Amino acid sequence: GCNPLAETGRSKLQNQRAVLNQQILRAVRMRAGAENLLRATTNNKVREQVLLELSFVNSDLQILKEELEGLNISVEVYQNSEETFSIPLVPLGLKETKEVDFTLPLKDFILEHYSEDSSEYEDEIADLMDLRQACRTPSRDEAGIEMLISYFLQLGYVENRFFPPTRHMGVLFTWYDSFTGVPVCQPNLLLEKASILFNIGALYTQIGTRCNRQTQAGLENAVDAFQRAAGVLSYLKETFTHTPSYDMSPAMLNVLVKMMLAQAQECVFEQIGLPGIRNEFFTLVKMTQEVAKVGEVYMLVNTAMNQEPVKENIPYSWSKLAQIKSDHYKALAHYFIATILCDHELQPGDDEDQQEKALSQMYDYVPEGLMVLTVLKDKVQRKQLGKAHLRKAIIYHEEALRVCGLCKKLRNIDVLQEVLTAAHKRSLLKYAQQETEDDFLSLIQAPDILPKTEHKIETIAPQLSKVKVKDFFHKLGPLTVFSAKQRWTAPRTIRIHHEAGELGFSLKGGSPVQIYCLDPVCSAASMGLKEGDYIVSVGGVDCKWLGVNEVLEKFTSVGEQPIEIEVIS
Repeated sequence: GCNPLAETGRSKLQNQRAVLNQQILRAVRMRAGAENLLRATTNNKVREQVLLELSFVNSDLQILKEELEGLNISVEVYQNSEETFSIPLVPLGLKETKEVDFTLPLKDFILEHYSEDSSEYEDEIADLMDLRQACRTPSRDEAGIEMLISYFLQLGYVENRFFPPTRHMGVLFTWYDSFTGVPVCQPNLLLEKASILFNIGALYTQIGTRCNRQTQAGLENAVDAFQRAAGVLSYLKETFTHTPSYDMSPAMLNVLVKMMLAQAQECVFEQIGLPGIRNEFFTLVKMTQEVAKVGEVYMLVNTAMNQEPVKENIPYSWSKLAQIKSDHYKALAHYFIATILCDHELQPGDDEDQQEKALSQMYDYVPEGLMVLTVLKDKVQRKQLGKAHLRKAIIYHEEALRVCGLCKKLRNIDVLQEVLTAAHKRSLLKYAQQETEDDFLSLIQAPDILPKTEHKIETIAPQLSKVKVKDFFHKLGPLTVFSAKQRWTAPRTIRIHHEAGELGFSLKGGSPVQIYCLDPVCSAASMGLKEGDYIVSVGGVDCKWLGVNEVLEKFTSVGEQPIEIEVIS
């Protein structure tokens, strides 16, 4: 993990988040206490005082929640450091957690359940705790992702080794909600695993926003990162269906997946336009439909963000930014089609059938009294429809600027204001360049543009198996036998005597090996050896991971000498 004391912009934000979480926790506890007192008391004077206190606490909570929202929209910190003229992308902040001490619970369980000396596992427990601590400050790159995945996979081993389904281990995991700051505590590993998955998705979003959007490679990496973020969050939604945290509820995760896919689609459009947009008929047709697609996906994101129960907890500035982006990209679509109509008159050498087909595919309907081929051929109609599209573009631009001006958090993002203002001025300039004819066609309404993309954006499922991890508690033995679900006796020592070169039993199975075809009258049976017993050590050497041939070699290596084995039933 990164140095938790490093004073980077990202770590400062994460530290502010941790402080806010503590303040929210205090306020929530005070509110709970006041509500309990309100229910318990019948004294009117006390009730008045408590109600007054409650109003203060609720106001305080509202202010803290707004501060947390401010952190969630602090997008500039996460963007690439190169000077850029692009609308910022939104990353997810990492969930914060409290420290967990595994030492006593795991040592007690190793002694009680596995009947082993727990002091021999202190290094392994320390490794687990160090890995968890490092996961609180992962580096913003592939190494950080790998570390989080390795801890997630390690938790699978830990769950099977130490967390029986029938009892709690006395380990309490606390994670803070990313949007409300309210802590959630659970004594099982489900919350821990779900929160780590959320942070893997969040880290992918931070990697995506950090990519340099002025290069093809940077935009490709950004698209990939947002698709992977959506894949992880989608996997979290399908795998952990009952998480008690708002930020990991199915409805919230559904919105976050949509948002990440929309940001990937936005990067795809930027990728197509990066070499420059040629002022050529078919190039502009393609750009029009691609940018209309970006506008459509952001409209769907905004709609999803304003549905219950998500509306209460999603940052207000996020839903406003989605609305602004939807309007901005719809405006660009109308600007591009207006450029097609105003700048490209049908020339004698042009393929009018192809142009008619391309233009008609962009519209759901054509305004009454117009035909696509006529519009292409008639200079006046062409100009009038182009101006109608410019008017619609200007309306969308003005709405985007208005919404941006109403949201305090977005108003402070300079580059957002600059991009919106520049696009608005460009449309106004284009409109001013057109001749002003005052005829009946000037009131024509520009039709909506059908979105279409050649680059389908889909989630990329997390490939957790690609990260190879070794079970920290490998020494305990094969997991199929030595797990928290299985119950067995403490190890028993059996002294084996060779009787005429025979052991009195056979061995079977993989590791650990089992006693098979035991002779009931042999000396080993009389000392307590049973059919089906597992051999865990031979001559004081651990053999939980040895196969039949390797264990037999240990028996034959002592010749006729008696040998002690340890077995469990």
